Amino acid sequence: MGKPTGFMEFPRQDRGYAPVSDRLNHFNEFVIPLSNETLQNQGARCMDCGIPFCHQGCPVNNIIPDWNDLVYKGDWQRAIEVLHSTNNFPEFTGRICPAPCQESCTLNLDDAPVTIKTIECAIIDRAWDEGWIKPEIPAKRSGKRVAVVGSGPAGLAAAQQLARAGHAVDLYEKANRIGGLLRYGIPDFKLDKTVIDRRLGQMHAEGVEFHTNAHIGVDIPADELLKTHDAIVLAGGSEKPRDLPAPGRELNGVHFAMEFLATNSRRVQGDDIPEDQFISAKDKHVVVIGGGDTGSDCIGTSNRHGALSVTQLEIMPQPPEKEDKGLTWPNWPNKMRTSTSQEEGCERRFSVATKEFIGKDGKVTGLRCIEMDWSNGRPEEVPGSEFELKADLVTLAMGFVHPVQEGMLEQLGVEFDGRGNVKGDTEGKEAYKTSVDKVFAAGDMRRGQSLVVWAIREGRQCARAVDEFLMGRSDLPR
Repeated sequence: MGKPTGFMEFPRQDRGYAPVSDRLNHFNEFVIPLSNETLQNQGARCMDCGIPFCHQGCPVNNIIPDWNDLVYKGDWQRAIEVLHSTNNFPEFTGRICPAPCQESCTLNLDDAPVTIKTIECAIIDRAWDEGWIKPEIPAKRSGKRVAVVGSGPAGLAAAQQLARAGHAVDLYEKANRIGGLLRYGIPDFKLDKTVIDRRLGQMHAEGVEFHTNAHIGVDIPADELLKTHDAIVLAGGSEKPRDLPAPGRELNGVHFAMEFLATNSRRVQGDDIPEDQFISAKDKHVVVIGGGDTGSDCIGTSNRHGALSVTQLEIMPQPPEKEDKGLTWPNWPNKMRTSTSQEEGCERRFSVATKEFIGKDGKVTGLRCIEMDWSNGRPEEVPGSEFELKADLVTLAMGFVHPVQEGMLEQLGVEFDGRGNVKGDTEGKEAYKTSVDKVFAAGDMRRGQSLVVWAIREGRQCARAVDEFLMGRSDLPR
C-alpha cells in the first residue's frame, strides 16, 4: 500500500494527451506523462484495502500495491524488480492494456481508482532511461532447443522465459519484422515500435534467435520443426477474421480491419508499399463495422489519413453511461467508453446491422443498414428502419473466430476445441500441451481472441510447462 491517508489527501490524476489538432498530423505516441512527484502522490493513493482486488483484475497477477508503495517511497529501481517478477513487458501493457485492474480497485467504488496503468508505464520507462534493464543470461545451458512460432506477446513472453531457463530458443515470425499483433496490428500512435525493438535487443542477448519471413507450414514444413527441436510452442494469433457475408461483400473498398491497419503500419515503419496495395482513407467516407479496439484503431488511422467522414457501426445496443457498482464491481463492467481515436472524430451508431454493400463499377459506394431492437434480449430488425450510408471505404472490425487452421496446424494434426482454437488445458501435468507430443500452445491460438495481458500470462505459464516437460522440474514462475 502507499500512504494510509493518501487517497484522501491526493486527488486522482492521470496522463494527458496532446491536442487532437496536433496528433492527427502524425503517427507518433501522444500521451503526456506525469512528473515523478505527481506519480509518487498517485502511488500514495493506494489504500490499505485489506484484500487487493486489483490482483483479481490483473491476468498476470501483478503485485500492484507493492510497486505503488515503492513509487510512493521513491524506490523506483526496486519497483521495476517487483513489476518484472510477474510481467515481462510492462511497457506494452502500460500503453495498450485496458486496465481491468483499475476497474477492480477499491477506490473505483467512488470512480477514482489508483492510476495503476500510468504508474506501471512510468516505472518501466524510467527503468529503460536509467539503464536498469539488463539481459538476464542463464548461468548454464540445458542443451535443449525449443521452437516458438509467432512473435506476438505470447510468443515473446514464452521465448524470453525459456531462454532464461537455459534453453536454445528459435522464434519464428512469418512477417518481415518481429512483434506480431504488437508490430502491425496496433497503430504506432498507440505503441511506438522502438518500444518493441529495445526489448528484442535484450532478448537476443539472452539467447533468443529471431527468424523473420519464416512462415511455418508454408515456407518451412511443420514436421521440420518437430525433427530439429525438443519442443514447440504454438503462439500465433487468432487470425481468422469474422466476415460479414452480405450481398456486395466482394466490392472493392471493403476490407478486413487488419488488412487496412497492417498496410498502414508497414508504411509508417518504412516499408515500400506500392500505391495499388496501400489502403488509404484520404478524402473518403469511411464506415467501420465493429465497436471494439480494432474498430477504434481504424478510426484513428482513417482520421490521420484525412478521411472526409468516419462512421462506426455497432450491432449491440449502446451501453449505459455508468455501471451499477453494487452489481458489477470488482468485475469488468459493461459501460460506455470513448477511446482517444473516437474523440478525434467519428459518428457512433449502435443497434445497427448491415444488410447490403452498395456499389458502382465494382467499387463500394454505400451501405444499406437497418436498426435493431434488443428489448427482448435478442436482436430483431425494426420494421421500416432501413437507411443508407455513403461509404467509399469499409473496414470489417468484428473480431476473430479462431486461428488459421490451414497450413501449420493441419500439418501438425493438432486437435481443435469447439470454437476452432488449438485444444489445450492450463492446469495440471498436461498444462498447455496439445494433442501432439512435445507441441504446446499458448495465447490467442489456444484461448481465442483476447487481451495482450492474457497473452503474456499464457506465454509465461506455457514456458514453465515446457521447461518442466524438458527438465522434469522448473524454477520459472507460474
